[in-house]
Amino acid sequence: MARACLVLVLLAALGCGPGERSASSTTPAGDPATVMFSESDAYERFMGRWSRRLAEPFVAFAGVDEGETVLDVGSGTGSLSAAILQRTASTRVVGIDPSKAYVAAAAARVGAARAAFEVGDAQRLRYADASFDRVLSLLVVNFIPDRDAALREMVRVTRPGGTVAAAVWDYGGRMEMLRIFWDEAVALDPAVEPRDERHMPLSRQGDLAAFWAAHGLRDVTEAPLDVTLVFESFDDYWKPFLEGQGPAGAYAAGLADAPRAALEARLRQRLLQGKADGLVTLTARAWTVKGVVPPR
Repeated sequence: MARACLVLVLLAALGCGPGERSASSTTPAGDPATVMFSESDAYERFMGRWSRRLAEPFVAFAGVDEGETVLDVGSGTGSLSAAILQRTASTRVVGIDPSKAYVAAAAARVGAARAAFEVGDAQRLRYADASFDRVLSLLVVNFIPDRDAALREMVRVTRPGGTVAAAVWDYGGRMEMLRIFWDEAVALDPAVEPRDERHMPLSRQGDLAAFWAAHGLRDVTEAPLDVTLVFESFDDYWKPFLEGQGPAGAYAAGLADAPRAALEARLRQRLLQGKADGLVTLTARAWTVKGVVPPR
């Protein structure tokens, strides 16, 4: 009961009362992005461990400070919100995500009095203008169907002088877990090249900075952030793909037995170089951007 009251107080403080926009509809259940990102435990095994490593340096890059109110757009299983709360003692966070399973997982994981999570649509935020000091989005904006609408909304709900920041993997370059996967998948079957995540929007150097500037944000800064992850074995790398999370996981899980085995064999050779098994160390780069909301 106490937590429910705290959530209500938090939402009221964020402008979800008189004068707010009506609650947005969530992303439709059949939307491809929702289908690819729907199982919270599977996501944690696949991408969540990368998100946790990236969240802390991203929060520092975004400049989150004490006493602020922050919106986490596409909060997923709570990696970014948790990093914000760990960095500060008085900052409050609201996280939105179209997946009910992810919202429940984030609430259970973070479980802090200073955080609230709800189902929401980044393309139509339900908060009043200038409700937040900062709006952050970790590894999400490239998946939003109408990215322009989403960024306009992120700017709208941020106070003048506040910061809007985002991060997207360098899919075509140094996100090695996915880059290696797609290199081998395309080598095995060139017809799947259009599905290669190197074609992701906003994932190349300069893309995010140009997008932020086009939406009127000032003092735009773009920078790379690199994180490293050690997989305990080949299976630790490979098996999470088979749970169907994200474009690569959806592709791997959808393969028939023979082509899946062929892809597994190529990846095993690429990563282990003939060894029976062993540790696999990979690096991932994300492009990050931040900009300041101008006076209105």
